[in-house]
Amino acid sequence: VCFFVGLYYNVIIGWRIFYFFKSFHPLKLSCLCLVVVVETECERSSATTYFWYRETLDISNSISESGGLNWKMTLCLLVAWSLVGLAMIKGIQSSGKVMYFSSLFPYVVLVCFLLGLLGVSCEATKTPNYYFCLPSKLDKMLDPQVWREAATQVFFALGLGFGGVIAFSSYNKQDNNCHFDATLVSFINFFTSVLATLVVFAVLGFKANIMNEKCVVENAEKILGYLNTNVLSHDLIPPHVNFSHLTAKDYNEMYRVIMTVKEGHFKELGLDACLLEDELNKSVQGTGLAFIAFTEAMTHFPASPFWSVMFFLMLINLGLGSMIGTMSGITTPIIDTFKVRKEVFTVGSCIFAFVVGLIFVQRSGNYFVTMFDDYSATLPLTVVVILENIAVAWIYGTKKFMQELTEMLGFRPYQFYYYTWKYVSPICMAVLMTASIIQLGVSPPGYSAWIREEAAEKFLFYPTWAMAILISLIILASLPLPLVFILRQFHLVSDGSNALSGTYKKGRMMKDISNLEDNDETRFILSKVPSETPSPMPTHRSYLGPGSNSPMEMSSAPNGRYGSGYLLASTPE
Repeated sequence: VCFFVGLYYNVIIGWRIFYFFKSFHPLKLSCLCLVVVVETECERSSATTYFWYRETLDISNSISESGGLNWKMTLCLLVAWSLVGLAMIKGIQSSGKVMYFSSLFPYVVLVCFLLGLLGVSCEATKTPNYYFCLPSKLDKMLDPQVWREAATQVFFALGLGFGGVIAFSSYNKQDNNCHFDATLVSFINFFTSVLATLVVFAVLGFKANIMNEKCVVENAEKILGYLNTNVLSHDLIPPHVNFSHLTAKDYNEMYRVIMTVKEGHFKELGLDACLLEDELNKSVQGTGLAFIAFTEAMTHFPASPFWSVMFFLMLINLGLGSMIGTMSGITTPIIDTFKVRKEVFTVGSCIFAFVVGLIFVQRSGNYFVTMFDDYSATLPLTVVVILENIAVAWIYGTKKFMQELTEMLGFRPYQFYYYTWKYVSPICMAVLMTASIIQLGVSPPGYSAWIREEAAEKFLFYPTWAMAILISLIILASLPLPLVFILRQFHLVSDGSNALSGTYKKGRMMKDISNLEDNDETRFILSKVPSETPSPMPTHRSYLGPGSNSPMEMSSAPNGRYGSGYLLASTPE
C-alpha cells in the first residue's frame, strides 16, 4: 500500500512544484494572456481551468488515449523524487528537525489565508461558511462513498494502516507516553481539519461570489439589449434598480419579475438565475480544488504572487512530510530485516519508483492518479486496519495488551479503550468495508474525463483493461496478508518469534538483575532483610478487562492463560 501511494502521491507533489515555480512570475490568468489566439476551450471554461488541464497536464480526452509523456511534469516528478531521496538518506533525526517547520508553517499560511479572505470580502466568506454550519444535505450521510472517503482521510491524516507510524515509533524509548501522543495527534488533526475546512469554504465562497458577479454583469447586458430592442418593456424593471451598480439582490428581483411576466417565452431569453448556491454546488473537488479553485481565488488577492508562493510552498512541505512517512513504511522494515545499506537501497527505491511513476506523467496520467487514489489504498487500508485491530484485540489479547501498556505508561489506560478496541472499531470498519464492496459491485467504477471539444468534465466508465488494472491493484495490495499467513502457518518461513521473545526476555532479565543488585546494595547499607524492602513495582492494580484476575492470580495457574513464557517476561518479581 505504501508503494502504491508513494507512486502517485509524489506525482501530485510534482504538480505543486510546477505551480510553485510558476508563482514567481505574476500569472495573468486570462484566456487572451494564455494564448495568442483565443482558444474556444479556454473561453468556454475559465482561465484557471484551462491552465490546469491544458497548460499543466495537457490532458487527453480519456484514459485510453496515452498521448505520450508530458516533459514538464516528468522533470517535476524527477525533482520530487530527488527531494524525497535526499530527505530519506539524511535520516529520521534530521527529518524530524525539518518537521518542526513543516508542521507549523501550514498553520501560519491557513490563518493568513482566512484573515486575508475576511479582509478582502467578508460577505464572500460568510455565506459559504454559513452553509457549512447547516445540515443542508443530510441525505449524503447515507451514502457509503462519503463514509469511505472520510475513513480514507482519517487513515491518511493519522497514518493508520501504513508502516510509517510503526517505523517512526521504533525510534521511541520503551517508556514513551504513546497514550499522550495518540490523543494529542488525534485532537490536532481534528482541529486542523476544521480550520482547513473553514479556509476551503472561504476560498470557494470568494470564488463563487466572483463568478456570480460575472454572471450578473453578463445577464444584465442581455437585459439591456432586450430593453433597447423593445423585446422587454421598461415597466418590468423595478424603479430602484441601477444598471451601473447592479447588485445580485437587485438582479434576482428583476429576474423573478421577468420570469413571471414572460413565462411562455422566458427560455428564449437565455437568462441565468445567477444564484450563489448554484456556484457553490459547481465547486471542484479533489486535485482541482488546489489547482483550480484556490488559484482562481488567489488571482484576485492583492500581491497574488506572494500568496501563491506561500500556498504551494505549504503544499510541498506537507507532501514531503507525508512522503517521508510513506517511504519509511517501505524502507525501514527491509533495511532492518535484511541489513542492506540504507543509502544504496533508498536511492535504488527512488529511481525504481520514478521509472514506474512515468505512467502518471503521460497525457492520460491524471486518470491513472485518480484510479490509484480511489482503489489502490482505500479498500486494502481498510482491510489492513481491521486485521490489525483483530490481531491485537482478539488474537494477541486486549487484556495482555492492556497489561503491557500499563507497564510502559506507568498508569492503566481508560476502560473505554478496552471496548472500542475489541468491539466498536472492528464492527464499524467491517460495516464500512462491506458497504463499500457492495457499492463497487452495484455502481461500475468510473472517472471524470476532461473533454477538450466540450471544455467540460464528463463521467466515463473504465474500459475492460483498466478494470483489470484496478482489480489487480486491490489484489496486489492485499496479497501479502494471506500469502505470509499461509507461509508461516505451514512453517515455510520463520516468523522470528523465538528470536524476538529471546531478545525481549534477555533485556528484561538483565534489567531485573540490575534492579536486584541495586536492591541488595540498598539492603546492605540500610541493614534490612529482603522482606522489609519495599517492592520496586507499582502497587496499583492495572485494569485487564472486565472480570479479569490480577497478574499474580494469573501466575498461580499451571502456565497462565498465555503460557509460562509470557509470565516470565512480564512478572520480574
